[in-house]
Amino acid sequence: MAFVEVAVAQLIVRNIEKEVVEALKEQAVRHRRSAEAEHRAILREALLEEPAEDPKTVLLEMPDVGEDADFARVRELPRRIDL
Repeated sequence: MAFVEVAVAQLIVRNIEKEVVEALKEQAVRHRRSAEAEHRAILREALLEEPAEDPKTVLLEMPDVGEDADFARVRELPRRIDL
């Protein structure tokens, strides 16, 4: 049986605001993982995953489904209140 050695780097981040650390811990709890695992997931997602399409492209690709008037707000007078 052969063993493959995998090099794993460590990253130390200093001077993080208390609010950021608390938010990381809370998010980790919601995702049911340790704060360290959450930190790894955030870094992986931010740096390695494909970015989402920009909002302009998404809007331009939306089909034309009606006239502007179809989406106009109906303005009604406010109801009378006796004080």
